[in-house]
Amino acid sequence: MKRFYKTASAGPAEGGFQVLLDGRAVRTPAKAPLLLPAKDLAERIAAEWEAQGEKIEPGAMPFMSLASTGIDRVTPQREAVIDQIAAYGGSDLVCYRAEEPEELVHRQMAAWQPLLDWAEARFDARLTVTAGIMPAAQPEGALRALRLAVAEYDDLVLSGLYQLTTGFGSLIIALAVVEGRVDVETGTGLAQLDELFQEERWGGDSEASARRANIASNMADAARFVALCRV
Repeated sequence: MKRFYKTASAGPAEGGFQVLLDGRAVRTPAKAPLLLPAKDLAERIAAEWEAQGEKIEPGAMPFMSLASTGIDRVTPQREAVIDQIAAYGGSDLVCYRAEEPEELVHRQMAAWQPLLDWAEARFDARLTVTAGIMPAAQPEGALRALRLAVAEYDDLVLSGLYQLTTGFGSLIIALAVVEGRVDVETGTGLAQLDELFQEERWGGDSEASARRANIASNMADAARFVALCRV
């Protein structure tokens, strides 16, 4: 789509803030009002629109995409989205540990176990750790507690949490980032621990590095989006 506006700005709206293109309120792809909870978030999305060139590139507007997802996709199917996010607790990355080599075993223990201890203290969710790749059934009480924790967030935050959870492959790491237990750069490193360990031992390649960098960028956007939702 060609750029059809001259200027983008943010302004107040009934119940929140909005993004304006030549003074007209932006709507989501599903034509819903783009009503935002914080001025800083509206200004960030307005900056994405302002930065567009002659053609509009939706892929260059991650904050607009996350906000639209929250409004168009999370709101009408909130319970289903909560279920999808919470389901990661049943097979969370940090619960599956290597049996060897010893150095990796120690790294996983040192990096991941504090997060599981935090999740137990914070959410009353004690997850089971297993060695190898065979599935381990998690306690129903822990899974219920994690779902209740996810359900506490509003629709826009759930949009960011969904991106973090799927990107990390771990609900626990995603919650730790959203709750401020770790920053997003640390969270990304925790999620990529195994891959980075293998690269140390055997060397890496440009394709894998580019993929990790792309994931890191997406995770940083999602974490910043969540933070702006709460300003």
